[in-house]
Amino acid sequence: MDTLSRDSSSSSNVLPLVGVIAGALGLILAIVALVKLSTLQKTVAAHDLEIPKIVTIEGDLRAATAKSETDLRGLREGVQNALTQVGTEIGTLRAQITKVEEAQKAKAAAPAGKGGAAAPTGVLNADGTYTIGSGDTFAKIARKFAVKMDAIEAENPGLDPTKLRVGQKIRIPKK
Repeated sequence: MDTLSRDSSSSSNVLPLVGVIAGALGLILAIVALVKLSTLQKTVAAHDLEIPKIVTIEGDLRAATAKSETDLRGLREGVQNALTQVGTEIGTLRAQITKVEEAQKAKAAAPAGKGGAAAPTGVLNADGTYTIGSGDTFAKIARKFAVKMDAIEAENPGLDPTKLRVGQKIRIPKK
């Protein structure tokens, strides 16, 4: 029995040692946990200060978004109104162009006696002279009386064909 009693006394000495080691280990882990908890509390406190700022920023962002949407809606309406106005104006211009084209076609369909150019507006006098009217040129007068421009120039020496005046008299050559 001697061996048994010696074994039991040595194991009774180890047990308190294991308890002290376990207690020290528990104390160390508690200190580490306390440090971590303190750090975590500081972080949470810092975040608590930032949360109102985040809420304010979020409110500002929502207000800016609402204003942007309103501005965009107004811009779309403005562009649509401008495009509608441009379309209406184009339609009006097309109608005016059509009227002008129809008027030109009507003039082209008029009697061909004029040869496409306006007839001289002057007057042939009884003495064989011609009184220049508005818009008259030697070419128009020559065409009207079926003579050549050179013949009119020869019949009226010293007369500059580019300086004709309304009311001026010139001689028309005989055919």
